[in-house]
Amino acid sequence: MTTPPAWLTVLTTTDSEEKARELARGMVEARLAACVQISAPVTSVYRWQGAIEATEEWQLFCKTTAERYEELEAHLQEAHDYDTPEIIALPVLRGSARYLGWVSAETAPVTSV
Repeated sequence: MTTPPAWLTVLTTTDSEEKARELARGMVEARLAACVQISAPVTSVYRWQGAIEATEEWQLFCKTTAERYEELEAHLQEAHDYDTPEIIALPVLRGSARYLGWVSAETAPVTSV
């Protein structure tokens, strides 16, 4: 039996740099992602409502923990303006202990004392 990964990279896309920055800031401010990298425009080719589309999009790579995934997905579903946003979680199988520790610390829920 294998242990599920503790860390994830979650991918999503949007149709403008401004929207990408807003989504990224919202996830980091909510501590749902420690870091979000925004990739320069990519071309997405896909079938939507019976037609083949080709669209310029910005891709976001969101670094988070498996523990925070459900909340991150819910946040993206709420904040995103696509009918069906891409939300794909890829497991982080290995990584620098210092970096993964930082991801865990930055995404830890804030507790009030």
